[in-house]
Amino acid sequence: QVQLVESGGGLVQAGGSLRLSCAASGRTISSYRMGWFRQAPGKEREFVARISTSGTITSYTDSVKGRFTISRDNAKNTVLLQMNSLKPEDTAVYYCAADVMYTGRDPRNYHYWGQGTQVTVSS
Repeated sequence: QVQLVESGGGLVQAGGSLRLSCAASGRTISSYRMGWFRQAPGKEREFVARISTSGTITSYTDSVKGRFTISRDNAKNTVLLQMNSLKPEDTAVYYCAADVMYTGRDPRNYHYWGQGTQVTVSS
């Protein structure tokens, strides 16, 4: 069983930066594929970024490429999402997710989820 807790959200002006953190407990996440997702009001949860177990392979949704960076520190059992050049359309609740097998972008296939952290970008 893996417990995930996100932090680092908040209110920021357009063009600003935030760094989200996902702290895991219960098990080491070194064998888990990790992802970040987001959900805006009235919309479905969508993929943002994911990272392989070793951290060497990452992928991003097109709208955040070049602005967001996902990373992980397996020794600290933590996954980070550095978000730069934020836009109002990035406003959403951001979730961290983990799965031991799945390597894709469909949120329905991730087994473990955090409670989410709110990110609000003002124009």
